[in-house]
Amino acid sequence: QVHVVESGGGLVQAGGSLRLSCAVSGIIFSVNAMAWYRQAPGKQRELVAGISSSGSTNYADSVKGRVTISRDNVKNTVYLQMNSLKPEDTAVYYCRPILYNYWGQGTQVTVSS
Repeated sequence: QVHVVESGGGLVQAGGSLRLSCAVSGIIFSVNAMAWYRQAPGKQRELVAGISSSGSTNYADSVKGRVTISRDNVKNTVYLQMNSLKPEDTAVYYCRPILYNYWGQGTQVTVSS
């Protein structure tokens, strides 16, 4: 069955950068579109960025220009490079293959002002 492990979160000052990683197993990774989501305290989970099997990407307006999603089909891993971080980016970040109703543990990102 599908399994994902997110990593790379942490505490960073506003303006800093983080690179999140998501290792995926249990599916044919290369043919699956992937996405990163986040959930801030007291808020609903929201889509941050997505990447198709062919590498096409899309981003939430709130992160456009600051975030880059990418994938490595050899390592079965999807990445989220986040730059110019803001306190409002503080959330637990999750990744998942979009066709599967599965959520991992997520990785906490905290941005201090």
